[in-house]
This record gives sequence, C-alpha cells and structure tokens, in this order.
Amino acid sequence: MTALRLHIGNKRYSSWSLRAWLVLRKAGLDFQENLVPLGRPETRRQLAEISPGGTVPALQAGDAVFWDSLAIAEWAAEQQPELWPAHEIQRARARAAVSAMHAGFTALRRQCPMDLGRTPKAVALTPDIRADIAAIQALWNDVGSMDGPWLFGRWSIADAFFTPVAARFHTYDIPLHAGAQDYCDTLLGDEDYAVWHADALKESWPDPLAAAH
Repeated sequence: MTALRLHIGNKRYSSWSLRAWLVLRKAGLDFQENLVPLGRPETRRQLAEISPGGTVPALQAGDAVFWDSLAIAEWAAEQQPELWPAHEIQRARARAAVSAMHAGFTALRRQCPMDLGRTPKAVALTPDIRADIAAIQALWNDVGSMDGPWLFGRWSIADAFFTPVAARFHTYDIPLHAGAQDYCDTLLGDEDYAVWHADALKESWPDPLAAAH
C-alpha cells in the first residue's frame, strides 16, 4: 500500500477534516496525520504547498494528492468497497445523502460552525437554520434503515458526513425528534469519533473564524 498522509485542520473546528479522517479510520487504512492550524498568518502558504485546492483535508497517496473530503471518501471506497452499502439501491441513496450534505445545509454550517470545545448552549435559530434542521431530520427519516444503528444499517461514508452535524446539534443544544436524537447519540458515541474529540479538547489554537476578523 502506498504511504498515506492526511493533512487536516484544527480538530476542534474542521468538520471536513473530521469526515475524511473518520472514513480512513473506518477503512482500516494506515495513515499519518499532519495538522495545519487554521486562521494563522502562515496557513495560506502552508496549504498552498500541500494542496492544489489550498484547503484541508488533503490526502497524499504517494505522488497523488486529493483535496476534497468527498474525493478522499470515494478514493478510500475504491480500496475498501464496504464503506458504501452493499445493496445497489441503498448505495445510491447513501451517495445521494452524502451529496446533499456536501453541497447543502449552508445556513446551519455557516451560522452554527463546528466547535467541539463549546459548552452546549442554545442559540437563536433563524428560519433558514430551522429549515436546514428540518430537512436533515426528514432526510434521515426517509433513508434510515432498521437493520442497524447507523443510517444504512452498518457504518458507511454517510455516517462520516453527518457526524459533524450531530456535533453541531449537540453543542448548540438543538432539540430533535426522538429518532434523529438516537442517531446523533450513535454518531457521537462512536469510538473513533471519541478519539478525535479527545484530541480536539487538547488543542489551544484560537478559533480560526475569530482570527480572520
């Protein structure tokens, strides 16, 4: 196997890095981490040297570099196909769910950024955020499987993509329907997520969004 190196942002704040990291962990792939603190004067230069997209996560696989969380997930699935559901219909639905998360729910992502060190506390929710929360819960209800605790029964890339959403729902104390809350509890109770979360709480870098203003 080609040596793998995953470049990530702050574990406390970088939701897209978390997604790629979870996928590689669940794939059982051996990789090194390189954390690039975000929002610092040297960050842009460091990212330009690492990633053609100038963003994290970025995965180095030998001489190749993939700089998007979904591209990294799809590459990992080429190595470990079980990262997607086995049944073709479920696999297509899982890809649709992941695509929805990858491209959408911008109000929630923008106004409730991931902060794993935040003490859970409710905030005022705009109509756009409420619409995103309702749409996410509806999506989970529509595609959720009865064959196991994860969205499609057993763990899949879809669960990696929604783990930061569950973290947001927790830290912003957002009330959910019972089924959605159970799913969030499953995501946040995952042993690999617990490793990431513990590392996030050890970080001392400032919020990159605050540093940018």
